[in-house]
Amino acid sequence: MRGLFAAVSVLALAVACSPQAKGPAAVAPGPTAYADLQKRLIEAKPGDTIEIGEGKFDFTDGLSLDVDNVTIKGAGQDKTFLSFAGQTGAGEGLLVTSNGVTLTGFTMQDTKGDGIKAKGADGISFINLKVEWTGGPKAENGAYGVYPVESKNVLIDGVTVSGASDAGIYVGQSENIIVRNSRAEYNVAGIEIENSSHADVHDNIATHNAGGILVFDLPDLPTIGGHSTRVFHNQIVANDTQNFAPPGNIVANVPTGAGLMLMANKNVHVFDNTFDKNQTAHVMVIAYSFPFTDARYNPLPRDFVIRDNTYGEGGGNPQGRLAPLAPQLGGKLPPIVWDGVTKYGEKGDKTEDVRIVVREKPEVGFINLGLVTTPPDLTAAKPSTERLPDAKIEEPAPVVLPGKEGA
Repeated sequence: MRGLFAAVSVLALAVACSPQAKGPAAVAPGPTAYADLQKRLIEAKPGDTIEIGEGKFDFTDGLSLDVDNVTIKGAGQDKTFLSFAGQTGAGEGLLVTSNGVTLTGFTMQDTKGDGIKAKGADGISFINLKVEWTGGPKAENGAYGVYPVESKNVLIDGVTVSGASDAGIYVGQSENIIVRNSRAEYNVAGIEIENSSHADVHDNIATHNAGGILVFDLPDLPTIGGHSTRVFHNQIVANDTQNFAPPGNIVANVPTGAGLMLMANKNVHVFDNTFDKNQTAHVMVIAYSFPFTDARYNPLPRDFVIRDNTYGEGGGNPQGRLAPLAPQLGGKLPPIVWDGVTKYGEKGDKTEDVRIVVREKPEVGFINLGLVTTPPDLTAAKPSTERLPDAKIEEPAPVVLPGKEGA
């Protein structure tokens, strides 16, 4: 028996000391870096991890991945820099069209188009990434930093975006979404949830954007009817960067200094956030105010609950179309502003029970502008500080992502 134990021990030691199989070395900076990296993305097999080494990579073209269950991993967002300052096309820096993909540990810089776009992806994770335009806020910058669209089971965690000319962190026409532990600054919109359902946006910092966090629906898109979003435990502070969106872009209408803007969506719950130093207003609840022909579309905000938030100074320098109303309201807007629109349609004959529930302390200012019908006529405003009656609106369940531990 002693001899058997000795043999087993020798075998275990031999296995422990034998060389382990390793994957290919990380892609290194240099003149062949783009070709090396794109080749690995094309030839990847499900389960592969493609590593990118430390240093700065100068690329003149975008990257793409269409293989399922692949991880792209840098050495860290402060160590691996993918620069697209010399990009010759107008496309994104990285396009992902496959499922089960994880992107982590690198920084994207100065893409001509979007930073990282994922389209039609199921199970896409953006973790510990940075996307930035190093020249600061400019209309010429790419529209979106991190941009999953028509996707589901989306995780955005530990991401920083600055300089996007539309939205830093944007999730559109998607479902089952978590955006957390991230920072959006010096973008037109910091974080944007558009035409999407079942989203949890929490523990983020949205600061120095034109608008901090936006949740809304637009007409004439393949997916409409966004609903069931929770916005909680965020710091939405000092959103004061002048709106620099290109003319004609829908977010060009976001007033500089909007902390949280909610529009034409359903069942949105806002709680336990900190609002401070947002120039126009901390929370704006509005209807879509432009003409539309999409018969599926409802421009009204419905079933919104705003409760238990902390409000600091703000509303002292209203911008955009609300600016003319400020003198009538003592020179500033209160923390929570609702446009009061409850009807729409060519004859203003379409309506439903809007239900805007504000469960804040009495001293938290609120105003209903009483505009009644969209498109609104600001000259017909009939402001009122009276809150709508409370209503029981069930909070959406926490978002759970399949296969994501702790998510």
